[in-house]
Amino acid sequence: MDKLTGYPRSDGRVGIRNHLLVLSSVVCANRAAERIAAEVPGAIALTHQHGCAQLGEDRERTRRTLVGFGSHPNVGATLVVGLGCEAIQPGTIADGVCGAGRQAEVLTIQDCGGVSSTVERGVSLLRSLTGEMKDSTRVPIECEDLILGTECGGSDATSGLAANPSLGSAADSVVKRGGTVILSETMEMVGAEHLLMQRAETQAVADQIDATVRRTEENALNMGEDIRGSQPAPGNIAGGITTIEEKSLGCIFKGGTTPIREVAAYATRPQKSGLVIMDTPGQDVESVSGMVAGGAQVVVFTTGRGTPTGCPIAPVIKVTANERTAEFMAEHIDVDLSGVIRGEMCTAEGGDRVLRCIARTVGGRKVQAEILGHREFAIYRTAPSV
Repeated sequence: MDKLTGYPRSDGRVGIRNHLLVLSSVVCANRAAERIAAEVPGAIALTHQHGCAQLGEDRERTRRTLVGFGSHPNVGATLVVGLGCEAIQPGTIADGVCGAGRQAEVLTIQDCGGVSSTVERGVSLLRSLTGEMKDSTRVPIECEDLILGTECGGSDATSGLAANPSLGSAADSVVKRGGTVILSETMEMVGAEHLLMQRAETQAVADQIDATVRRTEENALNMGEDIRGSQPAPGNIAGGITTIEEKSLGCIFKGGTTPIREVAAYATRPQKSGLVIMDTPGQDVESVSGMVAGGAQVVVFTTGRGTPTGCPIAPVIKVTANERTAEFMAEHIDVDLSGVIRGEMCTAEGGDRVLRCIARTVGGRKVQAEILGHREFAIYRTAPSV
């Protein structure tokens, strides 16, 4: 890979972007967060529909995801904006951000006396944080500082045949250089879990893979849905994928060939370098959000049919091996690997092309999702609201 640069953080991690984040702790504070961010150039509002009336693991997962974004190495400073009476208190989120050695300020609408006064105070706080971030400069970093997220969506036959194997080749290169790669989308491991278990570094990891996939399938069955009958999606079928097993066999190529060292819960930071699995849904935005909350600074997203999905704080590189998509959806595509399908290059060469794009992106070059302003964000949930 080319020489990499990034922003060193006090917790020992490095960022490849230096965002100023306005983070809503609850759906009720979304508009205030949006208005504050709109007043300060370069600020990004992170809004969502959660933060209150959630049960058990859903509540904890939301808290973990929001803390993960606020303390992410791609974020220079965070302003947490809340209502004041929500279940996930904004101060709790800010404490988690500060606990990771990062800057965080807190405002609540009820303490400020309404949204307008919250916005006024929030803009002032945000500008002071901007001033503190101005001294941040890029320095040389190593590949071992990187966590690479991998995702596929809008998949078709070219995804499993060319784009995912090429990404897998790039993933192997990142791992061999000391970096970490996250293989996500548990739903799309169904039918291929035995192959992943064979690659587990230990029997304990193999058992975790088996249990995680089984739980995902059982949860769907408990809701009256047979995954093997409802997948692939209509777009996948139109693109030439016929069964969930076929889709899964293509999906797992993204992780390359190295041993699987760990299975991480949604939105948790991997404890080991190398290839790890994160238990995320197949839903693209929720999956990407989970990996980024877990520390992924950059995501490579393969797509056969094309998708514009991005992320508020991490660049999402779009890769396709579908010639029509590369042309017709060109404004969303960063790497065209249709030459692999045409037989003009092998997957190793495709992997080199992906790797070069990762290096340029880490160094600061914007990808199409960033240029077009795609900042999709969603948190995975399993329980009802109360």
